Amino acid sequence: MPMSGFLPNWSPEAVVFDCDGTLMDTERHWQEARGRSFRDFGLLPPPGFAERAQGVHYVDCGRLMAEETNKPDLAADLASALLGHFLALVAEDPVTMPGASEFVRLCSRRLPLAVASNCPLEVVDESLGRAGLRRYFRHVVVPTESPGEPAGAEPATDGEQEPVVRPKPWPDVYSTAARLCGVPPQAALAVEDSLTGVESARRAGLRVLGVGPLPHHGDSGRADTWITGLDSEEVLSWARERMPS
Repeated sequence: MPMSGFLPNWSPEAVVFDCDGTLMDTERHWQEARGRSFRDFGLLPPPGFAERAQGVHYVDCGRLMAEETNKPDLAADLASALLGHFLALVAEDPVTMPGASEFVRLCSRRLPLAVASNCPLEVVDESLGRAGLRRYFRHVVVPTESPGEPAGAEPATDGEQEPVVRPKPWPDVYSTAARLCGVPPQAALAVEDSLTGVESARRAGLRVLGVGPLPHHGDSGRADTWITGLDSEEVLSWARERMPS
C-alpha cells in the first residue's frame, strides 16, 4: 500500500513510535529467542506461531507458547526463558531498521517524540541507547503491570498513583505517550509494524502509519496508511517538508 491519504495533507503535533520492528531490528531476535525457548523445553513451535506472536508482550507470548504446545504449566517458565534469550541477543546485535534513524531525527526537529513499547523499559533504553536514538525521545512508555487483566476492565488507580499501563493491544501505552507529549491523541501519529500495535494505537485515538511487510496476507488492520519501510523516499520527503530545520 503506497503512502497516501492523511499523511501528505496532515501535520502531527507529536509522533509516538513502537520500538521492536519499527525503530530497532529486533523482531528477528524475538523469533530466535522463541525458538531457543521452545528448544529449552523440548517443544516444537506450532505452524504459523511467529506471525501470531509478533508484537505480543513477552508474558502473553509465554502463555501462548504454553497453550499451543499443550503445556499450560510452563507459561511462566517459557516467558522467563524468552526474555532471557532476547536480552542476550539484543545486547549482542542492536541494529536500527532502515530509515529509522533519519526519520526520527527529522521528526525531532519540530515535534515531541515518544516510544510506546510492550518491551521492558531496560530493553528499550538499552536498545535505543546503543543505537544513538534514546536522546531524541522525551518519553518511553511501557506496561507497568502484567498482562491478563479481564477484557473491558479500566486501568486501576490507587490514591495519587499513576494509572497502571496495560500492554498492547490495550490502548494504554499510546494514550499515556500522547498525554506525556502534551497533545490530544487525535493530534499524534503512531508508527507501528504489527497489527497488535496498530490496534493499540487506534483504540487510543491516534492516527497510524504502518511500516514493513503487510501482515496477514495484505491485511493492514486499522492503519491509516502502510509503507514498506521508513527508508522510503516518499515518507522521508514528507518528513523533510513537514519538519523543516
